Amino acid sequence: MRPSLPLTLAVLLFAATAIPTAAQEGGALSPRVVDEAAVPGVMAKAVDGFIIPGYRGLAEATVGLAETSAALCEAPSAAALEAARSAFSGVVRRWSAIEIIRLGPALEQNRFERFLFYPDRKSTGLKQVQAILAKEDESATQVESLKKKSVAVQGLGALEYVLYGTGAETLAGKDGAFRCRYGVAISENLKAIAGELLTEWERPDGIQAAWKKPGPDNPLFRDSREAATELLGILVHSVEMVKDQRLRPFYTGTLDGKPDKGRPRLAIYWRSVNTMAAISANLRALQMLFDTAGMESLLPADSRSIAGSINFLFKALIRAADRIEGPIDAALADENQRATLDFIALNTADLLDRFNREFGGAIGLGAGFSFADGD
Repeated sequence: MRPSLPLTLAVLLFAATAIPTAAQEGGALSPRVVDEAAVPGVMAKAVDGFIIPGYRGLAEATVGLAETSAALCEAPSAAALEAARSAFSGVVRRWSAIEIIRLGPALEQNRFERFLFYPDRKSTGLKQVQAILAKEDESATQVESLKKKSVAVQGLGALEYVLYGTGAETLAGKDGAFRCRYGVAISENLKAIAGELLTEWERPDGIQAAWKKPGPDNPLFRDSREAATELLGILVHSVEMVKDQRLRPFYTGTLDGKPDKGRPRLAIYWRSVNTMAAISANLRALQMLFDTAGMESLLPADSRSIAGSINFLFKALIRAADRIEGPIDAALADENQRATLDFIALNTADLLDRFNREFGGAIGLGAGFSFADGD
């Protein structure tokens, strides 16, 4: 017999909170000082083991996308369109695995927004993309002129509409010629941005050097404490992003005290059915960064259980995200999948607290410090 919704959710919540917090184990955390000797090694592993491989994977995926997009234009067919869509989904996953590094080169030249313009709260970007398609604006089919246009018409959101939006079926035949050329220009633009990001991080004397060697002459981190703060801040702000920018727009559980029916068209990548795959990739990336960098080594010996509870939550959240398959509107209409969304929302908030309060407190970020508040 299938368990009722309250029982199912209660079991999930009990599983996610089964590991006690540090405060429960040993009382309130006393002020600590970050192990400065361990920080450079942690930062180096974050760069060499996570950031550079992540951007390398993104660059490779965008090359494949550009190639399949060009092939679609050269010989349009249903199979070629499916190949382009598959390549698009591959880029979404690769991007979702590295978009948490929203700093440095990603912020220069508006690279982040040019790669992904989201959220589009007033559908401004959508209207601009639709106008380009309606007018058949040839300037949007050349990378150099496209990159000078609004960030909303040159990235993943625009390409998703090209491949999946109203009229996308024309891409399988000759009637979609302009639409296809626009899609190729977006794909080439994404390839160029991904290549720039990788190049900037691979430069030995660039940002990776600043990450690996905190010190008084470092332009980014005057000491190891500042470096550790940046790294932990990535985790805190990214978990907050998943909670507030990926989940909350389309589902809150309750709305004005009533069960929330959801707003599927506000979900990221809803047209291409990549919403939960992207969220899962975000969570996997965060866990990979945490583990690959060896952030547990920053914790005092008597607080190492914090890392265990964080990894436990990561695993539970990733499993939950992977259970939601298919269109997001179908998930919102299913009682069990809504319970899973409730679980993800509640435990993402718990994960945020464990990073922000427990981990930060344990490595000496001081009482009252809050990444989430930007203090």
